[in-house]
Amino acid sequence: MSYIEAFLLALIQGLTEFLPISSSAHLILPSAVLGWEDQGLAFDVAVHVGTLAAVVIYFRKEVVSLLNAFFASIFKGERSKESRLAWMIVLATIPACIFGLLMKDIIELYLRSAWVIAATTILFGLLLWYVDKNASLIHDEYQATWKKSLFIGVAQALAMIPGTSRSGATITAALHLGFTREAAARFSFLMSIPIIMLAGGYLGLKLVTSGEPVHIGFLLTGIVTSFFAAYLCIHLFLKLISRMGMTPFVIYRLLLGFGLIAFLSFS
Repeated sequence: MSYIEAFLLALIQGLTEFLPISSSAHLILPSAVLGWEDQGLAFDVAVHVGTLAAVVIYFRKEVVSLLNAFFASIFKGERSKESRLAWMIVLATIPACIFGLLMKDIIELYLRSAWVIAATTILFGLLLWYVDKNASLIHDEYQATWKKSLFIGVAQALAMIPGTSRSGATITAALHLGFTREAAARFSFLMSIPIIMLAGGYLGLKLVTSGEPVHIGFLLTGIVTSFFAAYLCIHLFLKLISRMGMTPFVIYRLLLGFGLIAFLSFS
C-alpha cells in the first residue's frame, strides 16, 4: 500500500462511515475494481480510531452528559431523559454484538463480494427512499423506547452485510419509527460510538495476536485523514439533512449499485 492509497482509503472511510452509503462497500471496492491490496489489520484499526475520535469529539457534550447520567442511574438511582437515552443506546448495541459473534465468519466467507455489495446497495437504497418519503418525522431521540431501540439495533446488526450501511440501516429504521431526520441521524451517530469501540477493540486484539507488521506512517495517515473527513462529514450532514432529505444518497446508491453491476458484467 502506498501513501496515496492510504490517504484515499482513510478519506473514503471518514466520509462514508456516517453517511447512508456504506463505508464497508467503498473500502472493499478498491480491491475488487482497482486491484488494490487489502489494507491490513493495522490500517483498519487506524481508521476506526480516527472515526471514533471524530464522533466522540463532535458529540463531546452529549457523551459526557450521557455517561454521567448513565452512571448516576446505576450508583445513585437517578432517572433522567439522558440516562434513559444512554440505556437505550446500550440496548441498541446488543443485537449487533450477538449477530457479529454468530455470523462474522459466514459474512467474511460468503458475503464480502462486489455482487453482494451491488445488490444490497440498490435494495437498501430503495428502502431508504421509501421510508424517508413516508416518514412522520415527529419524535426526537429522547423518545426512544426499548422496543424502538431494539428495532434500530437489529437494523444495525443487519448492516454488517457489506453494502447495507450501518448509518443507512439505523437511520432508515429510526425514520420508520417516526424520528425526525436530525434525531434519526443523532441517534445513529451516538449508537456508532460503542459499536466502533467494540469493532476497533476486536481488530486491535487480532492485530496484537497476529504479529502483523505495523507501518507507523500509514497508521498516522489513516487516523488523521479519517478523523478530519468524518468530523466534517458529521457536521455537514446534520446541518443539511433537514433540507435535502435522503434523496441525494438514494440516487448515489442507485448509481453506485447499477454502475458496479455494469462493471462486473463487462469486465
